[in-house]
Amino acid sequence: MSSSQQISSLPSTGYGHQTVAGVREQTGSRIGLYSRYAVAGGICCSFTHAVLTPIDVVKTRIQLNPQLYRQGILSSLRQVTVQEGAAALTTGFGPTVTGYFLQGACKFGGYEFFKKLTVDAIGQDAASRNRNAVYLTSSATAEFFGDVLLCPFEAVRIRLVSQPTFARGLVDGLGKMALQEGVSGLYSGLGPILLKQIPYTMATFVVYEKAIELAYQSLDRSKLSTAAHTGINLGSGLVAGVAAAIVSQPADTMLSQINKTQAQSGEGTIRRLFNIASALGIRGSYAGIRARLVMVSGMTAGQFAIYGDIKRVRKRPLPIKGNQTVS
Repeated sequence: MSSSQQISSLPSTGYGHQTVAGVREQTGSRIGLYSRYAVAGGICCSFTHAVLTPIDVVKTRIQLNPQLYRQGILSSLRQVTVQEGAAALTTGFGPTVTGYFLQGACKFGGYEFFKKLTVDAIGQDAASRNRNAVYLTSSATAEFFGDVLLCPFEAVRIRLVSQPTFARGLVDGLGKMALQEGVSGLYSGLGPILLKQIPYTMATFVVYEKAIELAYQSLDRSKLSTAAHTGINLGSGLVAGVAAAIVSQPADTMLSQINKTQAQSGEGTIRRLFNIASALGIRGSYAGIRARLVMVSGMTAGQFAIYGDIKRVRKRPLPIKGNQTVS
């Protein structure tokens, strides 16, 4: 397979010999295209996170109190249900849906946008030769902006899970945290979120792109059914999710710990992170890894299956160097 075929998901460079009106029309088309990518990404991320809210609640409880919740996912699910009722498993649903819709829109829409921007900057041939670098750079940049939007919602979610009586929901929780701790309180977990989400997203997209590339090497894409395409997206997303969960687990545990309670007087974020990391150690950093593997692998598989189907249906192909088109 040629390098241009392997990079077939990268958009073409330039507009060629077009009129100003033609360029404007294509620019408007591209804006609409990336908007649809963003909406698709927001939907798939918010939906999959919402469905897995009970697992996320248990994962966070294990990270915050591994001695109390030490019997595994199913036992911990039963434990929370018996002690607090089934409604406790939906704690943080509002912040989860809202935060991950915004983050997913930035992650997927931004990934496609920055991928196109990178190809335009360095040229199709260079992008084909360095496609892994293109995937890594595009995904990391998109994730950064997504995390800035996600951070306050994740802070409220974790506070609600660790202190169920703290607030009545998303709006009340945001208001209380902003009033009591200021903007710095809502963004105290930005460092751990970036440390968790950026490697997570980089691993996700690179492993997914590689898995898709391997899957289609011996297949004629034009002859595959919709179910086959969805199955390939699911399988590739599952593999990507496992890799991403392992890479990002320590930072996820630190994020849960730093948002568990309010910072002590005079304690800066860097000092808090250092103290948490020292107390956790390697073993403590991977508390809840089994629950998170289940959650992240299933979630990532679902995201790419939904997103891939929306991408396949959503638009006319854009031109690529030679006879290739965006899939």
